[in-house]
Amino acid sequence: MITAELSSHLQVKDENRNQIWEEKFFKLFSESRLKIIAADPQQGPDGWPYLMTQFASEASDNLETQDSAQKILHWLSTRGIGLVLDPMRVPYPEFVFSYGMIWSFRQSGLFMKYNPRDESKVLKIDSYTQFGPPSADYFPEYARKVVRQFLLDQGVLNPKVLMISSDSADQFDLCFSLESMGTPPVAEHNGILEALAWFLPPHYSVALMSEKNLPPFTVL
Repeated sequence: MITAELSSHLQVKDENRNQIWEEKFFKLFSESRLKIIAADPQQGPDGWPYLMTQFASEASDNLETQDSAQKILHWLSTRGIGLVLDPMRVPYPEFVFSYGMIWSFRQSGLFMKYNPRDESKVLKIDSYTQFGPPSADYFPEYARKVVRQFLLDQGVLNPKVLMISSDSADQFDLCFSLESMGTPPVAEHNGILEALAWFLPPHYSVALMSEKNLPPFTVL
């Protein structure tokens, strides 16, 4: 049920919502119960599938259409579906969770980590660069299955990946093999990366790289 604390928190106007507001919202949201508005996922304006929900407000609500947020999020994490909270709210839904945010929460308890990388930084390969396959914790099997299916639907039969770390910090680039993706033209790279980003936690860095002169990539 929606609590007094959550109800009060949602009264904050959009323009006054900052990182502190968002972090508290995520905690309250994860402890709430949700009512499922439509049983089948709906396609959002961005083309991705979302489960439409709202906060369960009364104990008399049909129990068959509501459940704990954490149980619903776990279910979504195995199916490659995002979540929209209160889609009828004007002018925007209360919140939109990408699939990547959902499996980030399942793995770490955080929908996002507020440690933005410098995206303008060019990935450089030198003698200090470390390579390896993504670990099961970094890229769990249920999420790999979802991404594999998405790529299969795009005609990519055998996607390959490699983790690259070019600094001493705990930051990595998840690199997809260009060759395994069918060597798409450069003009299509940004679109591919944007699509992949929806499936990955917001703090992950993703890139497309040729396998030439690099250690072996591993099958996703």
